[in-house]
Order: sequence, then structure tokens, then C-alpha cells
Amino acid sequence: MMLALLAPAAQAAAAAPEINVGAELLRVVLSLAGIIALIFAAGWLSKRLQARTTPGGRRIRCVETLAVGARDRVLLLEANGKRLLVGVGQGGLRTLHVFDGEVATNDEAAPPAAPAPAPGFAELLARWKRTP
Repeated sequence: MMLALLAPAAQAAAAAPEINVGAELLRVVLSLAGIIALIFAAGWLSKRLQARTTPGGRRIRCVETLAVGARDRVLLLEANGKRLLVGVGQGGLRTLHVFDGEVATNDEAAPPAAPAPAPGFAELLARWKRTP
């Protein structure tokens, strides 16, 4: 009686198709590689589309920002060839000063001072040994 119950289960196991593990693993790996390639392609396309600007370009540019308080800032803006000093606070925006004359291009501006060279490893080690 026990044999009669196990016989259909044994026949079903024998009739089940063999699974090719190598082929299935290759299919999964290729699918994963395809999805990763699609993610990179979407990122590249997104960056490419965001880089496009309007035909005239931007007319307002923030040159520099300085925080003067917890919620207050001073902005140096460049708009249509003029520079404006604007204060930003809880009360809103306020124009502090409009600079007259043409804006100096990067070629005319003085080059920034070179930063001090970083100390070498031997010098850092010597300093470390001297400190108690």
C-alpha cells in the first residue's frame, strides 16, 4: 500500500525536466548586466539633457555668497553685465548696492594666490615625534 502511494510521486519526479543550472545562472547574470547598463544609460541621458541651456544663456549668476547671521546672507549677483549686492533675510530681499561700470572678465582679474605647499611625510612625522 505504501508503495502504491509513492509510485506516482516517483514518476512525477522522473518526468520533471532537468534544469540546466549554468544556463540559468548565465541568464540571470546577463539580465542583471542589462539592468545596470540601462541605469547608467539613463543617468548619462539625464545629465546630457540637463546640460542644455536656453539659447540666450543665463542672464543672472550668483558670483559669491556670504552668511552674516543665522538666517541672513549677502549675495553678489551678476545680471546683464552689472553686479548687485543683495541682502537676504527674514524680511525678504533688499538691494544694498549696484556696482557701476563693466564687469571684469576672468582674464582681466588678478590670479588667485597660490596655496602654501603641503608639508611632506617626513616633516609631518618629525612634528608628530616632537609633540608630547
